[in-house]
Amino acid sequence: MSISDDSGALDYELARRQAGAEPIRLPPLRYIAAAVVAVAIAISIYLVGRHGDPAPQLQLSLILGAAFGFVLQRARFCFFCIWKDWLDRRDPRGLLGILAALAVGLAGYTLIFGAWLPDPTGTRLPPTAHIGPVGPALLLAGLAFGAGMAISGSCISAHLYRLGEGSPTSPFALIGAGLGFILGFLSWNELYLLTISESPVLWLPRQLGYGGALLAGLAVFGAAAWWLLRAGGPSGQGASENAPADPIAAIVLRRWPAWLGGLFVGLIGAAAYLRLSPLGVTAELGSRSRQLATGFDWLPARLEGLDSFRGCATLIRDALLTPNGLFVAGLVAAAFAAALAAGEFKPRWPTGGHVLRGLLGGVLLGWGTVFGLGCTVGTLLSGISAGAVSGWVFALGLVVGTTVTLKAGRRLRLLD
Repeated sequence: MSISDDSGALDYELARRQAGAEPIRLPPLRYIAAAVVAVAIAISIYLVGRHGDPAPQLQLSLILGAAFGFVLQRARFCFFCIWKDWLDRRDPRGLLGILAALAVGLAGYTLIFGAWLPDPTGTRLPPTAHIGPVGPALLLAGLAFGAGMAISGSCISAHLYRLGEGSPTSPFALIGAGLGFILGFLSWNELYLLTISESPVLWLPRQLGYGGALLAGLAVFGAAAWWLLRAGGPSGQGASENAPADPIAAIVLRRWPAWLGGLFVGLIGAAAYLRLSPLGVTAELGSRSRQLATGFDWLPARLEGLDSFRGCATLIRDALLTPNGLFVAGLVAAAFAAALAAGEFKPRWPTGGHVLRGLLGGVLLGWGTVFGLGCTVGTLLSGISAGAVSGWVFALGLVVGTTVTLKAGRRLRLLD
């Protein structure tokens, strides 16, 4: 008996309504918008009044998180769903959206790097950029994360936006990810001493220069896009066809084309790096998991070298409100508002399959995030945008881990 996947239910329902089975009526957006604005203003006033100087950084984190969540939800920017669309139907649109995000992010990061670190050939690396060690542990992390995506039905960022859609699997996947973080911390020292401590940190601009790394990256993205368009199957109607005349309906009710979602994801990533830190969604979850495990005295007294690496940091935090925490809160809230406005908020009671699949897949997601120093957003998107070889290696592990797990699960009739 297969464990059903709810990732396509919302798209099916929207397609059914668009086909004429049920007329689309614009929800009372003014009420939703007023509520969202009121909450944002209240939080902003609280931050200014209670947190002093860091308040602008916290406010910007909330704003960028909300923008990111809205884009993810409207464009269905889910790495697992995109890869599954390619495997099942040879639909290239989602992958083209990822390539668009990477191309925009790479160009944006290159401009920022040139201002902050004019000479990339020395020993220094750009501040806070997600450039990690490349070795067997990183590939293993990608394989585990990919398997976790196939089992749970999404990556961590997609589980966060699907949480706003009422997914019955996502809450348990996020709980499982917290457990996976703790298991990763428990096994960190052994793998660090075995392989991570000797793994090189490879940054393409150091070998190719900024111009060379940018041209090489854009050439790879262009070649991949050309191949996808030639090898891909029929992708169906484009999002621009039969689009409603009302621009609000086009933005709020219709799914965005993947390339547009990718464009905005790349722009948000560059803006986040310029003003705050590289785009990432797991730092808060990892930090709180580490804080919990430390409080119960489950972890070793020292996690060798973990806090010295760049990536989605999992430092123990004393502050109640943190930039990454507010980024994630904004992501979930905006995804909820977007889903509610489009009639796609459809919560369901979880079944045993949802719980089991979420917990098991989430554990693999969390463990892979620890050793990957991030997830599909932090290590893959932010890493490749920064010119880090670690982003490419993690991506390779994701593809292999997801594909093998999905095919094996289908053969055993455990996955759809």
